Amino acid sequence: MNWIIFSPELWLLATTGVFLVRSMMRSDPARDHLFAMVMAAIAAGVALAGLGFNGDLFAGTYRVDLFSQFYKCLLSTGFFLVVCLCRHTTGVRDDLQAEFYLLLAVCTLALTMLVSCVHLLTIYVALELSSYALYILVSLRRDRVRGIRAGLKYFLVGASASAVMLFGLALIYGTTGKAYMLELLAGLPVYVTQPAFSLGLLMVLCGFLFKLAIFPFHIWAPDVYEGAANPVAAYIATVSKVAAIGILVRMAALGGTAYFADVLAVLAITSMTVGNLAALAQKDFKRLLAYSSVAQGGYLLIGVLSMGDAGYAAATFYALAVLVMKFTCFMVVVNVAVGDGNPTVADLAGLHRRAPLMAMALMMALFGLAGIPPTIGFTGKLLLFTAAISQGHLTLVLIAMANVVISLYYYLMVLRAAYLLEPADDAPVFQETLPLKALSLAMIVAIVALGIYPHHLIELTRRAVALIS
Repeated sequence: MNWIIFSPELWLLATTGVFLVRSMMRSDPARDHLFAMVMAAIAAGVALAGLGFNGDLFAGTYRVDLFSQFYKCLLSTGFFLVVCLCRHTTGVRDDLQAEFYLLLAVCTLALTMLVSCVHLLTIYVALELSSYALYILVSLRRDRVRGIRAGLKYFLVGASASAVMLFGLALIYGTTGKAYMLELLAGLPVYVTQPAFSLGLLMVLCGFLFKLAIFPFHIWAPDVYEGAANPVAAYIATVSKVAAIGILVRMAALGGTAYFADVLAVLAITSMTVGNLAALAQKDFKRLLAYSSVAQGGYLLIGVLSMGDAGYAAATFYALAVLVMKFTCFMVVVNVAVGDGNPTVADLAGLHRRAPLMAMALMMALFGLAGIPPTIGFTGKLLLFTAAISQGHLTLVLIAMANVVISLYYYLMVLRAAYLLEPADDAPVFQETLPLKALSLAMIVAIVALGIYPHHLIELTRRAVALIS
């Protein structure tokens, strides 16, 4: 077996080993963060170097191709960015810092494996490994009552979705006798005529919709975002979502029927509408971002239900857009929060004076989430809507555009607080450090540059999705 093509996973496995050893030693938070930064940066470099790897591993249950490697680059980059936010975090106790980075690395490893899995059993195992790491991460918050409450709710909802998904996998295997995705794809015209197979696909879909926080599997998101430590919430909103998009796009080829598309269309409409309407009433910034994620998941489903390379490429491009935009928002959350607290929208008052570059980054990210040009979010939504219209989903696109208009209200309310309101007299003094300025500037450049010049990235996503079937 060619182990070179498995190098991104091997490096993440080595990272978990380093922090497993450090967890058994006396913890030094500053040194743990330095180790995590170095290991995560190298992980991103290894994933980028492996972009051109191809091959099958583990008796054909694991496929390495441009599609999987592209997502691994996104996941490793997201891992590095989240680690960047952890330098001064007080959300996790000092003596648990090594365990915190260990679980982040384990979850990232599981997610990178998930996007390469092409066997039903390996998909389930990778998904469960990532989920259990996240359940523990959410519970690690310094505020134990809030963290354990959120972690328990996340676990109960996740375990229910996992049980439904496992039963769906059993139905698929029991109906077809096949567990490899390519074999299932080859016999799809016959299998889709069997009700048990179609039911199994829908039940399997529940597991991925839980990860994406799609209605009605979104009920965990607001409470978990609010209850988790701020960097953990950032990880769930970015890295975890990217992996769910990747495996959902790969699995979509199995359900490429009109019935499957109709189900996704209903879920997309309800997710967009429920997410945006619920976000209107939120005062807690993290809860607002949680409902925003529910709405963004609905937009992503538009690309998946288009059932073609153009839609899959649009969803893949939008996965990158969500990673960049949501990370930028949580960068603000982490830095504005006082201690281990959750910032409200009102806490952003006067941000443009206290941290002008970070306020600019927040504005670009919110413009992108709202689909305003020339941001990467606008380009991503344009690709999604174009792919859907080409497949005859004009009504769905019109509903999505109406939801975009609704979302403008609460995004502009956040910007109103950051740019037009004066901070309270007792507001804490905030210093925009040089690393934070550099990170803010990098996010601004990424959001705008990839919105104006997306051609090469779009071509890369199109070449990647052409290999999944």
